[in-house]
Amino acid sequence: MKQRIAKVYRSLYASFGPQHWWPAGTPFEVMVGAILTQNTSWNNVEKAIAVLHKHKLLSPVKLDKLRNSKLSRLIRPAGYYNIKAKRLKNFLKFFLKKYGGDTGLMRKGDVSSLRQELLSVNGIGNETADSILLYALGKPVFVVDAYTRRIFSRHKFFRDGLDYQTVQDFFEKNTVPSVKLYNEFHALIVKLGKDYCLKNKSRCTICPLNNK
Repeated sequence: MKQRIAKVYRSLYASFGPQHWWPAGTPFEVMVGAILTQNTSWNNVEKAIAVLHKHKLLSPVKLDKLRNSKLSRLIRPAGYYNIKAKRLKNFLKFFLKKYGGDTGLMRKGDVSSLRQELLSVNGIGNETADSILLYALGKPVFVVDAYTRRIFSRHKFFRDGLDYQTVQDFFEKNTVPSVKLYNEFHALIVKLGKDYCLKNKSRCTICPLNNK
C-alpha cells in the first residue's frame, strides 16, 4: 500500500509539478484563509483576503476589534460571510487569549494538544484544524478533504463513506510523516480533484493516474 500511495504522489508531481501551496504572506494569513475557504472556492477567498489587506487589517488584534457586522461586510466575497465572521471571531478570541496572537508561540505546542484546542473552537472542524496545523504551524498532519475521499475511493484504496479520522489514519500510516510531503501531496490532490476527478463528470480517460 505504501508503494501504491507513493506511486500516486510521483505521478501527480510529474504531471503537475510543485503547487506552491498555501498561498499566503504570513502564518496568520493562512489561518484566516483556512476558515474563509470553508464551503467556497479559493478564488473567492483571495478576494476577501485582498480586501483585508487593502484595509491593513490582517492582524489578530485588528480583526478582533472589528464589529461582527463590519467584518462580515469585508469578507463578503468569501460567501457565508455572517457565519464565517462569527467563526473567525471565535478563533481570534482563542488565539489571542491562549497564545497572544503569536503563531511562533503556538507552533511550539505538540500536534495532539493543538488539534484538540482548535477543534474546541466553535466553527473549526477537522479539515480546517488540520489545514492550520500543516500550513500555518508546520506540523506533519495529513489534510483530508472531499477530493481525497473521491479520488482514492474511486481508485479502490478504500471504500467510499469512511469518516475523516479513518482516512487520515490510512494516509499517515502509509507515508513517512513530513510537512513538505503532506503539503505538496494535498495540493496535488486538490489539483487533480478540481481539474480531472470531478464529482459528476470525471475525466478518467485523460487523468494522470490512468496514464502512468
